[in-house]
Amino acid sequence: MIFLSKKKDWLGNIRGDILSGLVVALALIPEAIAFSIIAGVDPKVGLYASFSIAVTIAIVGGRPGMISAATGAMALLMVTLVKNYGLEYLFATTILTGVLQIIAGYLKLGSLMSFVSKSVVTGFVNALAILIFMAQLPELTNVSWHVYAMTAFGLGIIYLFPLVPKIGKIIPSPLVCILVLTGLSNYLGLDIRTVGDMGKLPDALPIFLIPKIPFTLDTLMIIFPYAAGLTVVGLLETLMTATIVDDLTETTSDGNRECKGQGIANIITGFLGGMAGCAMIGQSVINVKSGGRGRLSTMFAGVMLLIMVVFLSGWISMIPMAALVAVMIMVSIGTFNWSSFKNLKVYPVSTNIVMLTTVIVVVWTHDLAMGVFVGVLMSALFFARKVSQLLDIQTNLSVDGQRRTYRVYGQLFFASADQFAAAFDFKEVISHVTIDVSDAHFWDLSAVGALDKVVLKFRREGTEVELIGMNEASATIVDRLAIHDKPDAVELMHKH
Repeated sequence: MIFLSKKKDWLGNIRGDILSGLVVALALIPEAIAFSIIAGVDPKVGLYASFSIAVTIAIVGGRPGMISAATGAMALLMVTLVKNYGLEYLFATTILTGVLQIIAGYLKLGSLMSFVSKSVVTGFVNALAILIFMAQLPELTNVSWHVYAMTAFGLGIIYLFPLVPKIGKIIPSPLVCILVLTGLSNYLGLDIRTVGDMGKLPDALPIFLIPKIPFTLDTLMIIFPYAAGLTVVGLLETLMTATIVDDLTETTSDGNRECKGQGIANIITGFLGGMAGCAMIGQSVINVKSGGRGRLSTMFAGVMLLIMVVFLSGWISMIPMAALVAVMIMVSIGTFNWSSFKNLKVYPVSTNIVMLTTVIVVVWTHDLAMGVFVGVLMSALFFARKVSQLLDIQTNLSVDGQRRTYRVYGQLFFASADQFAAAFDFKEVISHVTIDVSDAHFWDLSAVGALDKVVLKFRREGTEVELIGMNEASATIVDRLAIHDKPDAVELMHKH
């Protein structure tokens, strides 16, 4: 059941979840505002979305402790929609995105993560760490020395406070960093950029609304392409983040339930005047590093986010961006897989190429989906190449020199079909050829076509061909696609 959760997911880590949730809420505010600006909408759209998605996903999501909200990857896909059609169409697209994600969940597309190799995940993580760091650079460019000093001081607090006896392990150091730097900045009266400079915070709670758009087929044709793109990017980023949090916490999650949960969260968000969102690796890592493990941390982060921006906006506006930059740099450092440098000397060249290519594509395009797609495609090609090289064909000639047996070992598919066809000697003068495929498997049309080519060539030379040992699965595809047993096989071969 999608709403069924274990009690320990809510109450198994109350203190850690509350404190980490508070840290995440503070870190969400500037990001939600920034993502709203990217999408070309009012800051409250991103803030309402972050609240709604976080609270909803805490209840219906499949990964306890993972943070979902408005994200930059999703915001980038909304720019053209908002510019050309307006805010109401964005809300409708968000709702449709949720519907498509629920459908994906019931189609069990969450299990597709098993096809993403470890090298792609590593490349994704490293690229995301680089992007998180790069996103902080505008806050560190053309600023006074006070900003650099505050950021460095914040990083010092983050990494040294945990060494303080007793309280160092109780209070999350990122929270201490934010509180200390805010107090110091205001006490010294430093003229540095604050959260309040990012944009006006909302002063009212979100309300239920129905998008004011014409409910016609033309409207659906407008919003569907955007919703489809948001669905793919949202689920991809979410499932990748879930995999990373699984590794950090050494627990497992339900990808299909997460797809449905993200869908429900986006539907509710669309009706509350928010933009579509998904899991956030940066905030999820902050949550885990700060001690968050359960659903309570995500729920508390969403609730506190709304309370702070609506009722405590005066205080929140005073937080220096340098404090949040320090927290995000910590996330960047903690997210990057530093052992991947050492593994370059150990892992196969193909694995390293996939990892580095994923990093380069993501960083170059700022498109997480594109990077993962290229990584998965390269992994598949390298895998196909390796499997094709495992094909082996052994042969022996009978004592009378008239019968030759070919024994085929391995997988026959598009990458090994040519190798299979080239292994036979069609000019040898013999009366009978036996092809033993007991230890082989035919996978696709290319493999069947290669078999047809071999059989028909032997017959053209006047040699009788016998196939033996074919397994049931191979026989099914061969019987359906092969032409060598058909009366007009020679003519059909040209069209095969």
